[in-house]
Amino acid sequence: MAKARELKGRIRSVQNTRKITRTMEMVSTSKLKRAQDRVEAARPYAERLAAVISRLLTPELAARYPLLRQPGTVRKAAVLLITSNRGLAGAFNANLIREARGLLARLRAEGAQAELHASGKKGIQFFRFAGETLQTAVSDIGDKPGAPDAERLIDGLTERFVAGELDAVYVVYAKFNSALSTPPTVMNLLPVVPPEGAETSEADYILEPGADEILGRILPLYVRNSVYRALVETSAAEHGARRTAMKNATDNAGDLLEDLTRTYNRIRQAAITQEIAEIVGGAAALE
Repeated sequence: MAKARELKGRIRSVQNTRKITRTMEMVSTSKLKRAQDRVEAARPYAERLAAVISRLLTPELAARYPLLRQPGTVRKAAVLLITSNRGLAGAFNANLIREARGLLARLRAEGAQAELHASGKKGIQFFRFAGETLQTAVSDIGDKPGAPDAERLIDGLTERFVAGELDAVYVVYAKFNSALSTPPTVMNLLPVVPPEGAETSEADYILEPGADEILGRILPLYVRNSVYRALVETSAAEHGARRTAMKNATDNAGDLLEDLTRTYNRIRQAAITQEIAEIVGGAAALE
């Protein structure tokens, strides 16, 4: 009976675990919907910014703005890694960290001095444990990142790029294609690459203020918005990964529970059969 009692305790433990993972799955599903709404809301603004840049940009104007400066050789680069603050999301954070490590290794192999900036506790903890120097470490951005969070992450790097201290800035984040497709992605943030299809012909309309002043205002907004989109997409991807991980855990707990219950019933049945046989045997001996 000791074996049966042990199995009964394990069954209760697995039942409790399944309740927890099921609850976490439901919470992640709810958060995923709101995070996905934020991703979809951010896209039209980004598309319009890109369209305005495409319409106004000319080769003459491109040469005037530091944010568009294309270095011949990348000598010093910054990598901004965006991960989550929490785990229990499968390989979500591990994939982002692997992508950042690969990017740092490639840059350094090409002779560039690459520095790391991290947002999210998981990335910060890993690289600190690995002995990597973090130039900045931000761990207080929650599930609902906003424009001020993006500004805090990128404005200092933008100023250093304009001053010529950096030749390139990259962002490693999770691109949200769907709840099941969130690949780690490297964004070449700075210098700003003119959107594809940029019109270089003379404008056929009058601008007030002029195109140069409009671009001067829009380019920093474009950079900040790119980081904001990376934040909201990574947040949505995190919830999608956690929902998948918790669903798998719930399903695995259910399968384990079935196996334990079947084994428990078999042991109990064997014990009852043995008990009946002992009673019958004892009665026969008395006759």
